[in-house]
Amino acid sequence: MSNNQPQADSEIHEDQLLNFLVNVLTGAFTLDFGENAEIDPEDIFEVLVGATADGTSISSLCEKSEDAPSGNDVLYHLRTKFDLETVESTGNALLQQDVLDTLPQQVEVVADLHLRPYYGDEDETDGLYYSEAKAGTTAFHAYATLYARVNNKRYTLAVRRLTDGDTASDVLSEFLGLVSNFDFDVKAVYLDSGFYDGKCLTLLQAHNFAYIVPVIKWGSTIKNELSTGWSREITHDLTTSYGENEWTVEFPVMIDCTYKNGRYGEHGVARHGYAVDALFVDEPRQARSHYSKRFGIEASYRLSESTIISTTTQDPTRRLLFVVLSLLIQNVWRYLHWEYVATPRRGGRRLWWWPFEEFVDMVTRAAWTALAVRRAVPANRLPDDRFHR
Repeated sequence: MSNNQPQADSEIHEDQLLNFLVNVLTGAFTLDFGENAEIDPEDIFEVLVGATADGTSISSLCEKSEDAPSGNDVLYHLRTKFDLETVESTGNALLQQDVLDTLPQQVEVVADLHLRPYYGDEDETDGLYYSEAKAGTTAFHAYATLYARVNNKRYTLAVRRLTDGDTASDVLSEFLGLVSNFDFDVKAVYLDSGFYDGKCLTLLQAHNFAYIVPVIKWGSTIKNELSTGWSREITHDLTTSYGENEWTVEFPVMIDCTYKNGRYGEHGVARHGYAVDALFVDEPRQARSHYSKRFGIEASYRLSESTIISTTTQDPTRRLLFVVLSLLIQNVWRYLHWEYVATPRRGGRRLWWWPFEEFVDMVTRAAWTALAVRRAVPANRLPDDRFHR
């Protein structure tokens, strides 16, 4: 570090990161234990944070930890002291905690649908979500997530579990209602293709939000438009119904065309259609450019996949809790990075190098230390010289 760079006033140690996460969870969830209980809420959440950061199962972590409660005890309390409604409401409050205070006056909002394939017993599919076949199944543990995007930083604001019968418009209606109650202004809403239908577009227009949504080739008209010609703007419509009511929603579609140039072994013209209603988008190229920002959200999802408790349970409450924890750990990292690690300076804060992977490793090591995770294994003979330096 050069001498002219400002020095940090303090440090955050890995055990303090673990304390922060455990304190956040302990303060949010009220768990009632008897006076003579051999386990307390901090024990539960210490295991949950450790298993989340390590991407392992609760049973596995407890089995190799001397100071952890038994895995059966932890799982018992998860079954008996958490209910689905509380996990969803408290989980969303946790995701918004601290984050809302760090967001600027204007943000971009992104909503996604995530489907986790289910391959279990066909007789145990209550509460699952059914969709078109993907990865060899039509049954999924499904979740919708709402994010705020600010300068390539992504903050999860809400997660919602989906069950059979839920529609994209149901989810979007809830999310847009939530966003309308926040203090920040919405620059634009970016949705994945799962939200491309007449009801969702009607909702976006009713809330008067700028939006960009990729178009699906439904019907011969849009198929023809996306098969010929060069970049242009057209007007398209979708007919939809609700009960006995039927209406047609009309919207602009920008078609952006590029040459494939042998990418992925393909040649010719690639045409991308987007339903767009945004003043800052003047031409199709801009529609594709702005929508590509959304792909950073996929990175958030991949990070959550690497930091989620491993489980085979079909219990929707525990599965949702584990998803909330995986998203919360990202939010906490971004919040701490911005509020405690970044250096205030004229023109904006300086974000010191602190990747998510390092943050997770620090939390994992702290949990291993706190739980006294096994660092040696029994051996039936003494290590020879090859084990020494």
